[in-house]
Amino acid sequence: MSTPRFLELPPVVRRTTLRTTRGEFAVLEALPVGEPERQPALLVPGYTGSKEDFLGILQTLTRVGRRVVAMDMRGQYETPGTPDDPDAYRIAALGADILAVAERLGPEPVHLVGHSFGGLVTREAVLAEPTAVASFTLMSSGPGAITGRSAERATMLRDALGVLSMNDVWEIKLGPDAVAAGQPGPVISFLRGRSLRTCPRGLIEMAGELTTAPDKVEDLCKVCDDADLPIMVLFGEDDDAWDPRVQAAMADKLDAVRVVIPGAAHSPAWEAPETTAHALTDFWNSAERR
Repeated sequence: MSTPRFLELPPVVRRTTLRTTRGEFAVLEALPVGEPERQPALLVPGYTGSKEDFLGILQTLTRVGRRVVAMDMRGQYETPGTPDDPDAYRIAALGADILAVAERLGPEPVHLVGHSFGGLVTREAVLAEPTAVASFTLMSSGPGAITGRSAERATMLRDALGVLSMNDVWEIKLGPDAVAAGQPGPVISFLRGRSLRTCPRGLIEMAGELTTAPDKVEDLCKVCDDADLPIMVLFGEDDDAWDPRVQAAMADKLDAVRVVIPGAAHSPAWEAPETTAHALTDFWNSAERR
C-alpha cells in the first residue's frame, strides 16, 4: 500500500528505529540543517495514537537547530508489543521506556512532551529521573484518570478487545466512527493500518491505566521545584478529553507556563500545528536560557 500523501515525510524527517536497553522503538527523527545546536526533544503520543500524530510540527521544530524525535510507545503501531506481559503496559513501566529512549538521545537532557495518555506516562519518567529532562510539557493531558465520554470510549474499546479481534473492532466500531467524523479516505486508510498493527494487549492494559491513574500533581510540583524543572501545560481551547478548566487549574498548581491553543481541541499538533510548534519552541528556548 502506498503512503497516503498526508503522511509523506518532509525532507528533514526520516523513519528509523532506536535500540535501547528496554528494546526497540519506532520513531520519526527530524534533523535540522547542519549540526544540532540545541538540546533534543522527545514527543510521546497518547492512547491509540502514534508518532505520526506529531508529523505536522516536526519540520517547524527543527528550524532553530534542534533534533526532534517522535516515538511509538511499546505496542503502538510500528513498535513491537509484549502481548504476554501485561505489566509492560503499566504507566511506570512505560515511563521507564521513555527514559531509555531519552538516554539514547543524550547525553544532554531532553525536552519531554507527553500528549494525552502520553502525558501520564511521561510524568512517571519525570518523577523517576528529573535530571534526564530539560523541560516538561503536558499537552492535552490532565492531573489523573480521564473521565466522561473519553473514559467510556476507552472502556468500551478495552471490553471489545477482550472478545473480538482488532480487525472486527475496526469494522464494527472504529472504521464507521472515522467515516462519521468526515475523515478523508487517505486518513481512514492510515488509521485502519495503524489500528491493525497496534498490540491489542497494549490497548487493553493502557485503557485500564488511563481510566484509573491517580492524581500526582502534588508529587510533580515537589519534583519540579526541587529540580528547578520548567514545565508547560498546553491544550486546545475546545479540548473534549480533559476539561480545559481542569488543565488550567493543574497549570496553576504546578506554577507552569499555560498555553491555550485557539481553534484546537484535543490534538493541537494536528489542528493548529504552526501555533503549537512556535509555543513549544519558545518554551524550550526559554528553558535553555535558564
